[in-house]
Order: sequence, then structure tokens, then C-alpha cells
Amino acid sequence: MAPPAARPTISQTEFIALMAMLFATIAFSVDSMLPAMPEITAELTPDAPNRAQLIITSFVLGMGIGTLFTGPLSDAFGRKPIILAGAVLYCIASVLAWISNDLETVLIARVLQGLGAAGPRVASLAIVRDLFSGREMARLMSFIFLVFSLFPAVAPAMGAGIIWFTGWRGIFGAFIIFAIVSNLWLSLRLSETLQPVNRRPFSAADLWAGTKEVVGVKIVRQVIVVQSLGFGMLFAVLSATQQVFDFTFGYADSFPIWFAAIALLAASSSMVNARYVKQFGMRPIIRLTLIGQATISVAVSLLWVSGVVTGHLDFALFFLWTTSVFFMAGLTFGNLNTLAMEPMGHRAGLTASVVGSVATVFGAVIGALIGQAFDGTPLPLAVGSAICAVIGALITSRMERIKA
Repeated sequence: MAPPAARPTISQTEFIALMAMLFATIAFSVDSMLPAMPEITAELTPDAPNRAQLIITSFVLGMGIGTLFTGPLSDAFGRKPIILAGAVLYCIASVLAWISNDLETVLIARVLQGLGAAGPRVASLAIVRDLFSGREMARLMSFIFLVFSLFPAVAPAMGAGIIWFTGWRGIFGAFIIFAIVSNLWLSLRLSETLQPVNRRPFSAADLWAGTKEVVGVKIVRQVIVVQSLGFGMLFAVLSATQQVFDFTFGYADSFPIWFAAIALLAASSSMVNARYVKQFGMRPIIRLTLIGQATISVAVSLLWVSGVVTGHLDFALFFLWTTSVFFMAGLTFGNLNTLAMEPMGHRAGLTASVVGSVATVFGAVIGALIGQAFDGTPLPLAVGSAICAVIGALITSRMERIKA
């Protein structure tokens, strides 16, 4: 295991805030689009409203593909250049989406946006691994994800406000401003964490050899599968939740408020993880969380099938179940990344790329399949999540044991 480099050149508080803002590029790119779904549907795909969900999954797909390359590139050229290059692509794609007049072009632009967002997603994780390791890294990631997870509480409201002033296309202008601010902060305040002596040449042969090395580690393969299932649950909820609030419960106007409440409640999961991860370890927390999520999803599925809950109680059940999915993400994703990175410090960037890319692509596919099954009720979401959580819990119970 490669030892961490040096400590950050800025305070830990600023470091956490900066990393969280870079990660928040993803949350902002997804969550602020949710209030725009009705307008996008009405303007671009009125005859097939479920297709509007692809606004979310196309971004995720592009991010997953880009993730495969940004890690090795950051191992070769340093973390900061890859983040900045990704920001340029992200801004260009935002302009393309802004001026598009059909759904297909918007979806292409969203894929390109995802490719650009892969830069901060992977290189930021590699920056943390450059400086920290083990349970200390898991603890720091919990605080980063705490700040990051609070962003969805305000992103839909921000999106709704932008839509009110400018229409749904104005959101893409806000993406550009956000990227400029976060990357200026990075450029001015944080030194490069990967020194030239520790860099690896970028070549097809080295990429292939490194990828084989990464996937040859059993726990990395296990993490990829479990993370794919977790992403599948989360992406399904994200892509269909606005429709559920609108078509199922008639709460379209108050959706940003309810989504903010969900995000705020779920954000506490990061504090729970930070409090207990050093005491109990990452693997037990992941396993118990997935068992809990499977139990909750099966229970709400049975209640919805039985028809015994109706009206406000039905909505309350959906609200609590959705919160549980986001809570699950806060207790598992950071820990899973840390488990995969722990034995691979010498290939931190590539490991982050392989794990993030494969898990995101498969998660996007799983999420799209579940989301497209939307039938006017949240039942398909709960059933799909139950299946994913059960499989994930079974795999985690057999996960290779390391000091985690």
C-alpha cells in the first residue's frame, strides 16, 4: 500500500468544502434538472413523458464512460489538469444543451456534460487518496459527502428559481457559472497532490495492464457489483421521483420543498458513518445498511400491493422510503470506494476510474430499466430497489475481509 503523500496545503475545513463542491458538480447537474422535467416533457417529448427521465440517465451514462479515462489521465498528468479540462468540456456541453431544440440533441449534450463531470468526480477522489488512507480516509469522505449530500436539499429549489426567471434552458447557464467558480477555487487554493515522480505514463498498454491488475483484486470486483446495485437504486429514484410527486400524488409545485426535506434527513447518514466507521469498520456498515434497505423496500412493496395505505399515509410512506434510499447511499458509497482504494494506493486514479466507470454505467442501465417501468405508482421503484438491495447484501456478506 502506497503511503499518503503530504497533508493538504489548505486547512482541513477548506479542503473538505472544496472537495465537496467539486463532487457537487454531479449533484447540481442532476438534482437541479428535476423541476424542469414537466417543461422539458411538454416542449420536447409530450407523447412519451417517460423519455424525459433520460435527461438524468444520459448524464450518468456519460459520466460513467468518462470515468474510465479520467483516472489514468490524472495518474499521468496530475489531478488538477484533468479536473480543469473536464470543466471546459462540461461548459461547452452546457452551451450545446442550452441552444438545442430537440430531445435527442439535449441528450447528446448531457452525455458530453457527464464526460466533463467525470474529471472532478474521479480526480477529486484520487486527491483524497493521495493525502489520506484507511479509516481516516473513510472518515474524511464522510464529512465530504455530508457537505455534498446537503446540496440536493437546495439544488431543486435553485433549479425551480432559475426556471421561474429564465425557463428550463437557463439551468445550463447556471451549470457554467458553478463550474467556473469551483475550478477557480481549485486553481488558486490547492497545490497539485500527485508529484511528477509518482506519475505513470498514459498508454494503451499501461491502461490495459493496470485495468487487469485492478479487476484482478477480488474485493475491487465485489465493490463494483455492490456499487452498481446501489447506483441502480439511487438513479431509478432520481429519474422517476419528480413524476411520482407530480402524477401520483399531485405535489409538483411543492416538489423542491419535499426533495429538500428528503436530502436534509438523509444527510445525517454521513454523520452516522463518520461517528461509527472507525469503531465498526466499513464492511459491517455496508452489509447492515443493505439488509435494512432490503427489508424496508420489501415491506413498502407489500403495503402498496395490498392497498391498505391510501391518501396522505400513502404519500408519507413514499417520502420515508425515498429518504431511506438516499440514507443508504450516504452509508455505503463512500465506504465502498474506500474499500476498493485501500489495497490500490499505487493506482489510485485508475482504481477510482475502473470502479466508478463500471459501477456508474451498470447503475445507469439498472436505474433506467427500473425508471422506465414507472406505471403511475412508486411500486416498480420499490420492487426494483428491494431486488438490488438483497443481492448487494448477499455479496457484501461474502466480501473479502481486510482491515476495514
